[in-house]
Amino acid sequence: MNSFLNEELKNYTYIIIGSILLALSVSIFFSPNKLLTGGTAGFALLLHYITPLSIGSLIILINIPLLLIGIKYLGKMFAIRTIITLILISIFVDYFDKVLDIPALVHDSALSAIFGGILIGIGITLVIKADSSAGGSTIIARIVSIKTEIKAGAVLLVIDSMIILSSLLILEDKEKILWSIVSIYVTSKVIDTILTGRLDKKVVYLVTDKTKELKIKIREELGPKGTIIKGDGLFEGENKKMILIVVEVNKLQNLRKMVKQIDPEGFLIITEATEMLGRGN
Repeated sequence: MNSFLNEELKNYTYIIIGSILLALSVSIFFSPNKLLTGGTAGFALLLHYITPLSIGSLIILINIPLLLIGIKYLGKMFAIRTIITLILISIFVDYFDKVLDIPALVHDSALSAIFGGILIGIGITLVIKADSSAGGSTIIARIVSIKTEIKAGAVLLVIDSMIILSSLLILEDKEKILWSIVSIYVTSKVIDTILTGRLDKKVVYLVTDKTKELKIKIREELGPKGTIIKGDGLFEGENKKMILIVVEVNKLQNLRKMVKQIDPEGFLIITEATEMLGRGN
């Protein structure tokens, strides 16, 4: 029971801080500079520019039907946290905008897009870490991904694209629309970086006929962790071996030289290590 309460206390701490950061980004960067962000917050901003309704009330109005539709797919606790998150974001946005009347931090589209995107990215990441969501587009994406084979990320991209395309009909300043796209990109990169971490390692597949010599050299110079994968070639009876290792970026050049010296016919396939778990990661 205590562990559950501690976990929930941590979750709601994340939700409160994340909601404040999201609201601040809207109040001091996006709204005063007529910029947009992604998701229902972006849609609420778009409607705010053409209606007398406050941003906070629009966020609630947009999300109520989506929550009613999606609540059975989200799970009880996730739905409760999402509802609380939405209420907090709406309250904080209107409080900062209408009550405190916080002025714009800068009146520059580029700076607002970049730093507003960073702030929203941090806020959304905290909300995600609390096993909650900022509503709207996330709810739609989860339902579509459950019901179809379409990935949630693709759904979010379509929704954000629709919001930006809609803005072409409402906002006259095309430069602000372009900076809004930059902001959405910045937000996505911040979320990815915080959730998966910035890894300084690459995944390397080393295809070679001299695995015995190379594995010894790799152990001596790069470390003992790696795997030899055995398989069949395209020709009947052709045996192939591949060394799979994770290499620090600054040691890649050493590996290239090593392979060139020992097996000039060998080749490397180098890919990004987007996330690593276990062994101290």
